[in-house]
This record gives sequence, structure tokens and C-alpha cells, in this order.
Amino acid sequence: MKSSKVQILSSFAWSIAEILRGDFKQSEYGKIILPFVVLRRLDCILEPTKEAVIRTLKILPVESDDHTKDMIMFNAVGNNLKVYNYSNLTLSKIKEQEPLDVHKNLMDYITKFNSSVRNIFLERFLFAEQLKRLNEGGVLWQIFDKFVQIDLHPNKISNLEMGYLFEDLIRRFSEISNETAGEHFTPREVIKLMVDLLLINDADAIVGSGIIRTVYDPACGTGGMLALMEEAMKEFNPKIHIELYGQELNPESFGICKSDMLVTSHNPEQIAYGNTLTEDAHKNKKFHYILSNPPYGVDWKKYQNKIVEEAKIKGLNGRFGAGLPRISDGQLLFLQHMIAKMRSDDIGSRIGIVMNGSPLFTGGAGSGESEIRRWVIENDWLEAIIALPTDLFYNTGIQTYIWILTNSKEAKRRGKVQLINASSKKFWKLMRKSFGNKRREIPKSARDEIVRIYHNQDEVEDELREFSKTLDASEFGYREIKIGRPLRLNFILNKERLEKLKIEKPFLKLGKLEQKRIIELFQKNLLDKLFLNRNKFEKILIKIFKKTNIKISISLKKSILRAFSQKDEKADACKDSKGNIESDSDLRDTEIIPLKEDCEIYFKREVVPFVPDAFIDKNHKDKKDKKIGRIGYEINFNRYFYKYISPRPASEIDKELKKLEVEIADLLKESALL
Repeated sequence: MKSSKVQILSSFAWSIAEILRGDFKQSEYGKIILPFVVLRRLDCILEPTKEAVIRTLKILPVESDDHTKDMIMFNAVGNNLKVYNYSNLTLSKIKEQEPLDVHKNLMDYITKFNSSVRNIFLERFLFAEQLKRLNEGGVLWQIFDKFVQIDLHPNKISNLEMGYLFEDLIRRFSEISNETAGEHFTPREVIKLMVDLLLINDADAIVGSGIIRTVYDPACGTGGMLALMEEAMKEFNPKIHIELYGQELNPESFGICKSDMLVTSHNPEQIAYGNTLTEDAHKNKKFHYILSNPPYGVDWKKYQNKIVEEAKIKGLNGRFGAGLPRISDGQLLFLQHMIAKMRSDDIGSRIGIVMNGSPLFTGGAGSGESEIRRWVIENDWLEAIIALPTDLFYNTGIQTYIWILTNSKEAKRRGKVQLINASSKKFWKLMRKSFGNKRREIPKSARDEIVRIYHNQDEVEDELREFSKTLDASEFGYREIKIGRPLRLNFILNKERLEKLKIEKPFLKLGKLEQKRIIELFQKNLLDKLFLNRNKFEKILIKIFKKTNIKISISLKKSILRAFSQKDEKADACKDSKGNIESDSDLRDTEIIPLKEDCEIYFKREVVPFVPDAFIDKNHKDKKDKKIGRIGYEINFNRYFYKYISPRPASEIDKELKKLEVEIADLLKESALL
């Protein structure tokens, strides 16, 4: 839960937006207030170091390059901080100056940060432009004065609380500007649950001296997942050394995340800016832990060319070789990217990713989505999927799922996948106050239970077993076969069908005399004669045309057969030139057969008794195993956890309706008297 300090600070920062009203659009509030919060945080951290930095600057060798300068200045700041400011000013000193000089002084202060921080403010936050607009609008001093009143020193507000503060502000700004808050961050209880799931089976491996672990988030936002993962790992082992990596496309979120890395003794250069799917900033790097909440339902059309090209050229040696999902949703692209970042050593990697329901079942056999699921499951990387409650996220009430993957499964989990239904009322509670669409939360006690169910697999208390199913991986696979029915046609020459022939294009291309001659022949030899076998009818046609000097072309022959034919269940099955039965396109169907079951046995049991003349289309084959029928994979939670609830008795519903009728009648009488 967020502390009252965070709520007070958030409300205070939010109140500053009132000063901007009228001069700025609502969508611009966050672009001004968020960088000011970052600036104040850095100022509070660096103020005690100011004298040491200025003193060191005076004795710095003139010929020092940027790298040498940074190393010397970082050392002067101390505490492994990767940030310094060599301006003579602080925000408090700027407040003591003339209000008319605030713009000039702030620019002096910002431009004298070390290059990494300076670039965040000038290139990502575009803060110079915002300060200029505030100054020209006559509100810069008011905004600045408000922020100087906030004490954001780590002694007052921790890094974790700062994360909450940033996320609460982002949520508020996103709501008023109709942006998608869910693209920026994930509710903390969801992150904590995912972190606990990733670490519970690894607890022994990360304890001890000299342990180094890398953590990566390809859509890191403000860095919440990275921060909570590090915090949890340090609870297991305070001596562990953790390297954090990330990439983020949103410039404000990137600026916040990188700033956080700067003040928490992490290498800020390991947080990259840009589109992870098209410009992988951490090429050739592999990580121990990879976790993310990629955007839901966001299309990738505008950069599909690069992705399609990589998939085509590199195949499975690249990131997207397993398949490409539909253009309207890129979640499974992120999943493939994360799998490409797994280590191949004895330790291996663990992945946690939050997605909506679409990646579980969208796309039939042979589709990009199904092929990606197939690749994941057949490589035995998928360890568990946890269904979360609805109404957990700020911007949407849809149900979400945590996928846990690893390339180092323990023996008891190999070839199996665990499904956990944590959407039950048992695992959530209503919030006292809703935040957007977020009306529910997962309390710590419920998180602990979910983690215990996962860790112990099926060895849990009887009352918890209904929420967990461990299944063979092949349970999720199926083979889609196409079922054909014979094409059955009768042929007869009558007035109605003769009129059909007269409008066929190949017939109209004939000369008038040829048309007349053909019609006379048909009337003389075929009038009102019924044929139930196409081959016999074709032989008669050939004999008739032999009596003329008219050459029957393939197109004309097809036109005659089409005009004189009609579907007839009593007719013989039509066969091609090789003797194969032709399929009736209107009667084609598909059957979904569990992967464990033999297709022929299933067909004879489930199809033939009801449709004796049906047959399996042997041309419909899987591209990989070349066998008849295409393989598909889907993960359907309802199939394993659905519980039938019988409807209430009709008498009970009728009694309730009558009671309501009486109440409505009484209300109408009361309103009439008024």
C-alpha cells in the first residue's frame, strides 16, 4: 500500500496543475510537473555534495576528458552516485535570487549537470522548451516556488516511495489527457506477485557470497519492475550484486527510470531509449531474470517492415522466427524477444510477463499466434500461467495473466505446465477507493497463497487444489483436420437449365450457327433425360459433339456441366481424372482432435457414424511434421476451471418478479398523489 506521505506529495504536486490551467493543455501537465519532480529529487540528493563538487572542480586538470572528469566528480559526490551538478546554484539559492532571473538561473543549473542527466532534461523531457513557455506565460516563478517547498531527500522519501509518487502522477495525468496509463506501469501488487513467483524456486541459487545476477525489462517504463525485483533479491541475499537493464520508448518514463538509476548507484547507461522491437539496445546480451508488462492490443503496423525482415532473414536464429502475431497486437513479439534473451548456461534464465487473454487462444492452427505458442510449449519453456482477477489495472478492467517461463525447469516440471486460477474471490479484495478502472487489489496474504500453490505445485492443502491444475504440455495441442463430403450432382436438360447455358460466356463466344446447332443436338439427344453420374454424362457429351465439326473447349465443357447440373444427395460422388473423390465446398468442415489422439481412430468414432460418406482431406498437412492435419496450440482456462452453476428455479424468479410488480405499483400510486 502507498504511504500517506506519497499521497500527500502526489496531491501537492497535482495541485500545481491548477496554475497551468488555461495556459497549457491538460495533456501537457505531466510534461512540466514530472521533470520538476525529478529535478527537485536530484537537487535534494546533491545539495550536501555541492561544496565538495565545486572544490573538486577548481583543482580538476584542464586537459581532463569527459570520462575522466565524470570519474573524479562521481568520487567527490560519493555513495556511488552517478550524478553531479557543478553550478554554484541550488534550487534553494535560486529562490533567494530575483524572481525575474529564475529562468536564467534554472537553465544554468540544468546545463551544469553531468552529460547523462543533462541529456535527460534537455532531450527526453524537452525541459528547456517547457521552461521557456512557463517563463513567457508568467507562471514559472509560481511553479518553481511550489516545488522548492517539497523535501524529496531520500531520508524523507525512499526510492520505493518515489516510484509510487511517479506512478500516481503518471496515472492522474494519463486519465485527464485520455492516454493509456497501463502503457506506463503495472500495479505494484501484480509486480510483487510476479517477482515472488520468479524467485521462489530460485531462493537457494541466489544465496551466498559472490553472487551476481542480471535483470532486464524490455518495456521498463519508470523502472518499477526493476526496482522491486532488486529489492526482493536483496531480501534473500543482502550481499548479492545486481545489474539492472532496460529499454523504454516513452521519453518521460525513460527520463524518470534513468534518473532513478543515477541516484541508486546503478549504471544509467544500461537503461536505453527506443523501440525494443526494432532497435534492440542490448544486442547479444543475455540475462538471468527477464520481466515485463508490454502494452496490450497495440498494433505494430508502423514498424512491421523491420520485424518482418528480421523474421525472414534470421528465422529462429533471430528474435521473431517462431511466428508473427496479427498486426493489431504485439504482445507475443515481446515474449519472443524476451526468450531470445535467455542464458544458455547451467543457471539459465527465468521470465515473467503480464499479458491479457489474447495470447492464450487467439489464432487457429498454423497462425502466427498458434505457432509461437507451439514453439514455446514444445521447447518446454512454459512453466506456469496464473490467471489474475479483473479490475486490477488503472486503465482497463480486463483479465490479465502472468506467464512464467524458464529454460532450466526442475525435473518434476519437465513436460508439464501448471495453470493457477487466481481470479477467484479468494485472492482479491475490493479497494476502499477506486483508481480509474482499478477497483480490486491482491493483498499480501493472497499473494503468499498463490506463490505457495505455484511452489508446491499440486502438493497443497485440499481447499487450494481446485485452483491449480498441472497438465502435460501436449494437453494444449490439437490437430486440425479438414473433413470433406463428396460432391454429388445430377444432370438433366430442361428448359430452365438450357436458359442457364445461353448466358454462359464460353457459349456466347460461339457463332450464332454453332450455338443453334448445339442446342438442337442437346434437345434431340438429351431432353428430359436424368443422369446421376457425371462421368456417364460427360461421355454422352463427347459422343454428341463427335457428330459435329464443333470443337468443345475446356471452358465450354465446364460451362455445359455447370449449366446442366444440380446438387443431389442421391447422385453418385463426382471423381476427378485420377479417380479421387471431389469435395463439395459447401459441405467442408473441420475437426479439432486432441494431439494425444490418433486422427483415424477419432474420425471413425466421431464422424463416420453420423456422416458415412465423409473423408479426411489428405492435402491439408502440417508444415513442420508433414502429417495430415495442422497442429495448433491454445490454452483455455475455462476448460479446466469452469464450474456449472444451475439457474434458479422458475418459481423462485416468478415470485421475485411479482414482488417487484407490487413495489412498482406502490411507487406509482405515491407519485400520482404528489
